[in-house]
Amino acid sequence: MDCLFCKIIAGEIPSTKVYEDELVYAFEDINPQAPVHVLVIPKTHIASAADITGENSALVAHIFEVIPGIAKKLGLKNGFRVVTNCGDDGAQTVKHLHFHIMGGRPLQGQMG
Repeated sequence: MDCLFCKIIAGEIPSTKVYEDELVYAFEDINPQAPVHVLVIPKTHIASAADITGENSALVAHIFEVIPGIAKKLGLKNGFRVVTNCGDDGAQTVKHLHFHIMGGRPLQGQMG
């Protein structure tokens, strides 16, 4: 598979790891849009939010269970944003489900 995030998980492409467990990998975004900008990805390849099913939704639930701990570890005490882009019209650039955790300052701007 020629997936950038799968290659990061496999250690073929370097990243700055923030969190890892048996199901999830989180790392710093290489083009941060906020002082804190981390990507949280499942280790199992799921192309996008449009591909979440009853068979893999527990993995997505697990991601949302670990996000608060990651945010706390990163010092995001006053809040943060969690975003996922889905498909071309949703501005998804890497076709591997991922969630952006952004914070470190008051976030503004419209989302679309």
